[in-house]
Amino acid sequence: MVSTMSSFSQDVETILLARDDAQKLMNAYLDPSFKGFVYSMNNGWYHTAKVHKKFGFDISIGGNFSFIPDADKVFDISTIGLSNATSSDRNTTPTVAGGTDQRATVTYTTTVQGQNVSADFLMPEGVGDDVPFNAVPAPSLQASVGLPFKLDVMLRFVPKVGSDNVKGGLFGVGLKKEITDWFGVVDKTPLHISLLAAYTNMNVDYDIEDATGDVATNNGAIEFDLNSYTVQAIASLNLPVINFFGGVGYNGGSTSLNVLGEYVLTYETTTTPSVAITETVTNPFSLSSSTGSFNATVGTRLSLGFFKIYGSYTLQEYGSLNAGIAFSFR
Repeated sequence: MVSTMSSFSQDVETILLARDDAQKLMNAYLDPSFKGFVYSMNNGWYHTAKVHKKFGFDISIGGNFSFIPDADKVFDISTIGLSNATSSDRNTTPTVAGGTDQRATVTYTTTVQGQNVSADFLMPEGVGDDVPFNAVPAPSLQASVGLPFKLDVMLRFVPKVGSDNVKGGLFGVGLKKEITDWFGVVDKTPLHISLLAAYTNMNVDYDIEDATGDVATNNGAIEFDLNSYTVQAIASLNLPVINFFGGVGYNGGSTSLNVLGEYVLTYETTTTPSVAITETVTNPFSLSSSTGSFNATVGTRLSLGFFKIYGSYTLQEYGSLNAGIAFSFR
């Protein structure tokens, strides 16, 4: 999210020229990344259904990548409910997950200080080509500890890191309960069955550098916050060297984005010759969204003593890939 925010943020201010319609344009542009982060954050919580012995533990380092379908790499401006004050030279334009071509030019007309004015601006380009696998990435640093009653508690933590003006971090907690002994003789086989529930919070703060132009900024900032959750039934076949695991369940979450600060918008009158007229807006808008999907996961893990290498794929609204390594001490 930190790198994505850095890539598109220079165009965020320009959309503010659409005033009352800016929120709808921004939401349509960012919606695929909102969904992608929810699904990435919910991925990779397990690579086995078997819990640790009491006070056994492991440390996992991995990455999650949610793949945005081609249909969500563009959006149709004519279908998002804009007012008659907003028009564009083409209906479709890239979302944040799209490319750099075929961007729409938007024209917004309004009245400022009793004058009829207008402004033209180019919609932001997509940054899909700038991220790994053209997918929404999310890091995962996780520790799991065995507790009594066949329980594992899992913690995720990434400290707030980034550049001077963009910083992001996350925290997550999960609980896995093995229920293999509920199924009689299954408890005597390499098959293990568990229930899992987990929650993750991620936040990113971006300070917009003061700038001049059609949109002049003063103390501009963007605050992004994500809350995601997952509930799953999982199983694994734990063989001496190679393990197979999978699960079914539900992933969901919500996101919010606040655009803060003072912005001076410059419009041109429709008279000849035209005259520049400015309008100042403070804390222009907030976005919020939620998403969710049933899912199914399949994966495999290679066990080399306490060292593990694992990978999995989750089938859901945005398919997700997880891969990583773990150091496990039973």
